[in-house]
Amino acid sequence: MSNPATSPMTQARHREMAIEHLLFGTIRFLVHRHPELLTELNDSLDHLWDKAGDETRDDEAVREIARRFLKSLGAET
Repeated sequence: MSNPATSPMTQARHREMAIEHLLFGTIRFLVHRHPELLTELNDSLDHLWDKAGDETRDDEAVREIARRFLKSLGAET
C-alpha cells in the first residue's frame, strides 16, 4: 500500500522500478519467441537520446543503460 506522504522523487523511483520490471519481462517474453528482436533493438540505440534540456543531458549514458539492459536479455537467450 502506498504511503501518501511519500515524496515525489520516491514515487518516481518506485514507478521507474515497476516499469523496468514489467518492460524487461515483456521483452524477455518476446525475445524467446522472436530472437531477432534483440538485433532490432540494438540497431535502434543510435536514435535514443536524453530529453533533459540542461547540463545533465547525457545521450550516451542513456544508450549505455539500454545496452546493459539488452545485454542481460541476450545472456538469457
